[in-house]
Amino acid sequence: MKVKFLGHASFLITSEKGIRIITDPYKPGCYGGGIKYAPITEEADIVTISHEHDDHNETKIKGNPVFVREPGKKEIKGINISGYEVYHDKNSGKERGRDVIFNMEIDGMNVVHLGDLGHTLTKSDAEKIGNVDVLLIPVGGYFTIDSKDAEDIINLLKPKIVIPMHFKTSKCDFPIAPVDDFITNKEVNRVDGEVEIKKEKLTDKTEIYVLNPTK
Repeated sequence: MKVKFLGHASFLITSEKGIRIITDPYKPGCYGGGIKYAPITEEADIVTISHEHDDHNETKIKGNPVFVREPGKKEIKGINISGYEVYHDKNSGKERGRDVIFNMEIDGMNVVHLGDLGHTLTKSDAEKIGNVDVLLIPVGGYFTIDSKDAEDIINLLKPKIVIPMHFKTSKCDFPIAPVDDFITNKEVNRVDGEVEIKKEKLTDKTEIYVLNPTK
């Protein structure tokens, strides 16, 4: 499986069989130009959308993909996807609405995209999410969980690999923190854009991969 960071909360995940999944694609220039990442030109077979905000719900994606927006379980092109409803804020969605966590079974691994999760998770949440091999987690705060909440969630879910997302960059003008706040004093693997992950190479020790956005 290959994971390519497009930007913000959007990744292109490609299975060994070539099935392509794009998560939370952004609309370039949305929110008054707050999102400056280039348009997504990659093709997809599946697109997951955690919630209906413009920095997460672009539909102009090439490849005639199937869009997955709702909680529940489904199988698309051999990929099992489970959606679990949570919230975009700490006030049960009263501020920013709902969010859907997606657990995707890809090449024998469970890849979990937290979307714009706005609160910490409970043991009950963890049981519903299940085993986590690769965790795509927001760390920027303000609109989502911050680095401290992310730490708590990582300790709860115990993923094999953590890939941070939704943090401030030169192409994101949102009032959120850079990834540096999350990775301070941590051992980190920095990768330019894309990382290949194989199940047989996963270890019991949680590894952090910081991917540079490609857009």
